[in-house]
Amino acid sequence: MNPDVLSLLCDPITHAPLELDSKAGVYESLVNPASGNVYPIRDGIPIFLDDSDVTGRNQRYQRLYDRLAPFYDLSLRVYARIKSGGSEKRRMEYLREMEIEAGDKVLEVSVGTGANLQYLPRAAHYFGLDISWGMLRQCRRHVRKWRVQADLFQGAAEHLPFLDASFDAVLHMGGINFFNDIAQALREMIRVAKSGTKFVIVDETERVAKKFEKTAVAGAFYVNRPRTIAAPVDLVPPEMQETRTREMWGGELYCLTFRKP
Repeated sequence: MNPDVLSLLCDPITHAPLELDSKAGVYESLVNPASGNVYPIRDGIPIFLDDSDVTGRNQRYQRLYDRLAPFYDLSLRVYARIKSGGSEKRRMEYLREMEIEAGDKVLEVSVGTGANLQYLPRAAHYFGLDISWGMLRQCRRHVRKWRVQADLFQGAAEHLPFLDASFDAVLHMGGINFFNDIAQALREMIRVAKSGTKFVIVDETERVAKKFEKTAVAGAFYVNRPRTIAAPVDLVPPEMQETRTREMWGGELYCLTFRKP
């Protein structure tokens, strides 16, 4: 593990710094020396949760994304081509909101298969976190293929394994609508960002949920949703600046942006 990456990591519960624990010269886990908490590294990806940590809606969507991961990108590419001429055109509509400069550390929460990363500047260092191991496996293949500098982590958005003020830009696309605790996830994203960081939070609208809730595959994401979907503007802490929201993709997505003072 790159020492620069290790220097950003912390115990997601206590926020204490972590150390590498190795056997026979091979790094196998991260450990919190103060508490003894151990976080394994699997195929190069640190794991910051276990089955007992994943409950409620987080558990439901983790299992859903694990099952759909091998087919997820193909289905989205086909849909994007039919709707508006391709995935890049649709993704760039919200990725243009990002403020990324050479050398920046950029966090994408719910990185999924990493599809956004291929359209972002190569001169930055990306950190992708997701709750789904299946999606992270797809993402790992993609970043190697695209030669994107990216480190991946399995964890929950409500408990990020990064130290305070670590990132220059924060992106979330897809998933926050159904997190167990949306407000806590936003607070965590804010905690790990530097002063001045711009946040781009994107997810599907209620219009999409109503459109697909009775379909065979896509409906699994929206059936029995606990509330009417809306951009979580009311959960953004009042001290945040430049808070704005707009719809895109013909009303299929909302894009919420704000800046940390």
